[in-house]
Amino acid sequence: MSGPIVRFAPSPTGLIHIGNARTALLNALFARKHGGTFLLRLDDTDRARSEERFAEAIKRDLAWLGISPGRIETQSSRIGRYEAALAKLREQGRAYACYETEEELDRKRKRQLGRGLPPVYDRAALRLSEAERVKLEAEGRKPYWRFKLDHRVVKWDDLVRGEIAIDTASLSDPVVCRADGTWLYSLASVVDDIDMNVTHVIRGEDHITNTAAQLDMFVTLSGEEPIFAHHNLLTLPGGEGLSKRFGSLSLQSLREAGHEALAIAAAAVLTGTSLAVEPVESLDALAEKIDFKKISHGPARFDPADLDGLTAKTLHAAPYAAVAGRLEELGIGGGEKFWLAVRGNLSRFNDAKEWWDVISSPLESKTADNDRDFLKLAETLLPAEPWGDKIWDEWLAAIKPAANRKGRELFHPLRIALTGRENGPELRALLPLIGRARAVARLRGETG
Repeated sequence: MSGPIVRFAPSPTGLIHIGNARTALLNALFARKHGGTFLLRLDDTDRARSEERFAEAIKRDLAWLGISPGRIETQSSRIGRYEAALAKLREQGRAYACYETEEELDRKRKRQLGRGLPPVYDRAALRLSEAERVKLEAEGRKPYWRFKLDHRVVKWDDLVRGEIAIDTASLSDPVVCRADGTWLYSLASVVDDIDMNVTHVIRGEDHITNTAAQLDMFVTLSGEEPIFAHHNLLTLPGGEGLSKRFGSLSLQSLREAGHEALAIAAAAVLTGTSLAVEPVESLDALAEKIDFKKISHGPARFDPADLDGLTAKTLHAAPYAAVAGRLEELGIGGGEKFWLAVRGNLSRFNDAKEWWDVISSPLESKTADNDRDFLKLAETLLPAEPWGDKIWDEWLAAIKPAANRKGRELFHPLRIALTGRENGPELRALLPLIGRARAVARLRGETG
């Protein structure tokens, strides 16, 4: 039996944010864990708002997260399939033409609310006579199309929320095609899922009501239903929802701010679950944590301030193999020894460049005058190369009795002379990277 087929279907009308990443990752990692396929489907039927630059940004953001779609589809290339589906529904009496304007529908909803009734479409269009339809079209009105729900209680076993039951008689018949011929998510998504053999629909809980209507469409068009999982949505600490208006939380802005992709992934997936939000060593490790039963039914409250600590902790645990290419791109040498020496002091990856400059570039002396004699003594005791891994300890063992110093009085002048910094990575790891010639120059107060 083949693995599950899942999809992430964003609209290319803006930059995706960490909340969107939650849905994308839950899909991609579920597929990875179970040997399935992850599809990227761009919901670009809104011709006025969809832009190619946003489509490219979505692909770039997913690549940065480390999730690679097995296939990429665009809804704009599938209009013929939606037209055929609508024709089939019309033949079955499950789609009907409507002529109300947005203003008329809005007034109707307000009247219903004023009478204490739910603002459900009253199916007035079904009561139009042929003569009335001809008259409306002669006035220049073009029909929009609704799917006629089969008023019944729709039930499904949701992987996150358990059994859900919704009476579709309480819902408006969903609009599937606008008067201008553009297609809405309601029908297009179902047709795509059928054609692409999607087995699991993993999406936000804001789609639960849509699911009841769409399950009716699945049964009508194919007789088969996918499995659904509706996860909770990321919110800000005060409960505010995320949207594309929160530019600071777009994946692009988080990347530009120096946050680690794995940190974003961990925050996006683990927030709002019974699991601790903590660093992960890889997406494979994060995939193993995916368990829909551990996703809370309440809001997933997310504090952007937590990303700073999560990014730092992710770097502190990152193995050299995971960052070697990135170090090379920044022109950083030193190999694994350098990375293991400095990673524990990084808050952002680019901070590594500062420490490489400390090791390899000329350094302005910041040594205090009253430490000159001490450093001169230290220089005379610095062993000749080649150095082993214990060179720092051997050097200190010689300096300590000769200078009669210990603690900060011993270490601090050496750190200032060798690195020009008050604190940082252990000198035990840095000294072999600095090398004897540069160390001697710095102990003498020379640029080195």
